[in-house]
Amino acid sequence: MNRPRPRTKISGFHSPAKQRGAALYVALMMLILLSLIGVAALQVTGLQERMSSNYRSTNMALQNVEALTRERELDLDRQVNSGGKESLVVDEPFCTNAFDPTNWAAQMSFVKPTPKPSHTRRIDECVAGNSSTAMGTGPVTENTNLIFQITAYATDRSSASNPSSDAVIDTIFIP
Repeated sequence: MNRPRPRTKISGFHSPAKQRGAALYVALMMLILLSLIGVAALQVTGLQERMSSNYRSTNMALQNVEALTRERELDLDRQVNSGGKESLVVDEPFCTNAFDPTNWAAQMSFVKPTPKPSHTRRIDECVAGNSSTAMGTGPVTENTNLIFQITAYATDRSSASNPSSDAVIDTIFIP
């Protein structure tokens, strides 16, 4: 005769009647862990979206100021090559006054429209050619080519549409 063997108690194992709700606790803990991972992923995604938006705004401001600078260079080139038909239009025709591009740019504002977004000065007479001792101490009498300093300011959007980034370029242009 085959008799069923009596069950021996395995350590840690309880009969189904004594396991009330254990699976529910495990499932809830897993659900909490997955929820935390999801919240962290949402925060990372939001941060990456803000970073890419800032990069786009900065890039747009740089492209706008670059376009403004190139327009000013084309205007100067056209004026110089007009054969005297057009007069040379610059903000400072001679380098008598000191100009600090950093302070000029600091005066620009996001909020109100900029009255003049570029500053052009003729600096060819400020540069002493072929002189090592008096370099840049004052205007020289020798005839040098035309040299211009162009400083331009632009934002990523027009002031009416709430700009968030701005850029300044200070460049030297020789037509």
